[in-house]
Amino acid sequence: MISVNEAKAILQKLKLSRNVQVLPISSAQGFFLAKPISSQLDVPSFDNSAMDGYAFSWEEGVSQLELVGEAAAGAAEPPKFEKGQAIRIFTGAPMPSGADSVIMQEKVERNGSSIRFNPEDSVRGNHVRYRGTQCKKGDIIAEAGAKITPGLVSLLASVGVKEVPVYQAPKVVIIITGNEIQDLGNELQAGQIYNANGPALESWLRKLEVDEIQAIKVPDQKEAVVDTLAQALDQNDLVIFTGGISVGDYDFVKNAVEENQVKQLFYKLKQRPGKPLYAGQKDGKMVFALPGNPGSVLSCFLQYVKPVIQSWKGDKEAWNHFQELPMAHDFEKKITLTQFLKARIQNGKVEVLQGQESFNLIAFGLADGFVETPEESFVVESGTLLKFYPW
Repeated sequence: MISVNEAKAILQKLKLSRNVQVLPISSAQGFFLAKPISSQLDVPSFDNSAMDGYAFSWEEGVSQLELVGEAAAGAAEPPKFEKGQAIRIFTGAPMPSGADSVIMQEKVERNGSSIRFNPEDSVRGNHVRYRGTQCKKGDIIAEAGAKITPGLVSLLASVGVKEVPVYQAPKVVIIITGNEIQDLGNELQAGQIYNANGPALESWLRKLEVDEIQAIKVPDQKEAVVDTLAQALDQNDLVIFTGGISVGDYDFVKNAVEENQVKQLFYKLKQRPGKPLYAGQKDGKMVFALPGNPGSVLSCFLQYVKPVIQSWKGDKEAWNHFQELPMAHDFEKKITLTQFLKARIQNGKVEVLQGQESFNLIAFGLADGFVETPEESFVVESGTLLKFYPW
């Protein structure tokens, strides 16, 4: 049995067999770039006005100019002009050849075909966006590993990038064990419970932009579990078991991973909930076996499976998605294990909720995430900074 920190260190060092796919930029939000992206053009691609106003060739002391035309955004070729003349210009319109400055319209008095202004309101180069000032063609505008956000999509579109190479999310299969598990919509028989783990995990996987998800229910029979895992490993990148990883007479997941020659990374952690958590790897593919109680399933998924998926997708900060927040009250532990407690944030502090049993789901409807209480601490005093993992 190893510590939580030791288990996470093992997972962080894993080499994952990532695949790359090309997605339209509008469909790539939440993914991470597999390669750097270069600009396909100078931005701006031409000198243009940053204001509605008048374009001219700046001269010291000049306060009156002859108006000889106008240039609007989208104009292919603005009118020509000479010194002493000006062009009415609008935001985004190309600068006329020879013009180097724009004076904003609010600073100008127009009288027929001439304009007047205070020379002190005119500065050479004012309100002009010059070609290539944002970036030049060939400049790297997004590094490999960058997360695609709406802001980055806007940048990519502005330089003509239509699609991008991103790390593909893993194909995931959820294997639900337990003869007592009944599908939603069916009537419960004596001794049965509804499948809460499958829908919860699917929901989380979709939140992580995992689209290829398969869910399988397998009976508590050794051969069935062994064969199901063999097929799952053949067709998927990541296998998630729920239940069947303890040492009961009907727990066959440990047998299945051994017979399928999955290399064990760790089994059993100094934590609650989720002490009998298993992690293994075969040919770059991952197997997680989570205890069956819903509290254990979600705690283990969020602490271990979620960051592995995020790493798979190229997130370099996958293991750092937590906050350090103060406890709102004293809390007493009774075990020498790391605990992950359902909690909510109140006025910037963490409040541990009632109903921490692994089977108890009421607190999940109120919680904002899990707070981690260290293995060595028996009493956590109010104000102590702890790691909080938001949902």
